[in-house]
Amino acid sequence: MHGYGQVITAYLEHLRHVRRVSSHTVAAYRRDLDAAAETLAARGCPDWQRVSAADLRDLLAARHRAGAKPASLARLASSLRSFYTWQMREGRAERNPAQDVRAPKKPAHLPSTIDVDDLAGMLDVEPDDTLAVRDHALLELFYSAGARLAEVAGMDLADLDLAAGEARVIGKGNRERTVPVGSRARTALSRWLTERGALAGVDEPALFVSKRGTRLSRRSIGLRMERWALSHGLPVHLHPHKLRHSFATHLLESSADLRAVQELLGHANISTTQIYTHLDFAHLAKVYDAAHPRARGRAEDE
Repeated sequence: MHGYGQVITAYLEHLRHVRRVSSHTVAAYRRDLDAAAETLAARGCPDWQRVSAADLRDLLAARHRAGAKPASLARLASSLRSFYTWQMREGRAERNPAQDVRAPKKPAHLPSTIDVDDLAGMLDVEPDDTLAVRDHALLELFYSAGARLAEVAGMDLADLDLAAGEARVIGKGNRERTVPVGSRARTALSRWLTERGALAGVDEPALFVSKRGTRLSRRSIGLRMERWALSHGLPVHLHPHKLRHSFATHLLESSADLRAVQELLGHANISTTQIYTHLDFAHLAKVYDAAHPRARGRAEDE
């Protein structure tokens, strides 16, 4: 491995003394590059300059077949890209064969959903104080709108239109979208708005505020959600994204309209969102009203 080892040593010295990365990071690069060099040498590549993109893809594929985890493969691919970038800058290489080499994607692990009946048991309650009224409205909004934690935490009073059953949220990439607010959520939010003045500062724009009268933080929302689930007997751990995933799953189970659900969720993937640009909110609201378990029901009769 002489043709490989000297270059690795020089690169690690660069990381250590020029970039001043941590010893842990240097050790990780050493493991990745030493292992890659050993495999490549065994395949007949005499040095780093003779390595092709196909060689590196074969290397990652072999590691994948041997059981390497996607995260480890992604780190190896990243290490090789950075290593070759440095070699080109130092005049040690004329090309970067790792530039377009990507590791197998890590499979998406969606959070488990919450049973509709379990959710109903947790939400069909009568809150007995101001903070409980706020938390109940929070939970109903999360499940009604399928919103992200940051989106709900960032909502202002001006973003909510209860009469229309809509709310404006700012999603990833500062993209704005309209989300539905079902009848159960409207009832809970109306009650919160009557109580909000007891906590909120005069000039506070936030929809949800803390005991101090300022915007409720993301961390506080998560903690309050966990506490609510425990105190109301929910048999599973609760967090905002689990409600978002339950929202999507329950709608898909009822409507089978994947396009509408993706639009309602505000997916960031441009190739996905472009497919659904012809869907307007009226269509989405129709799907929502017909399918969401808390869009209609007893609240309309109470």
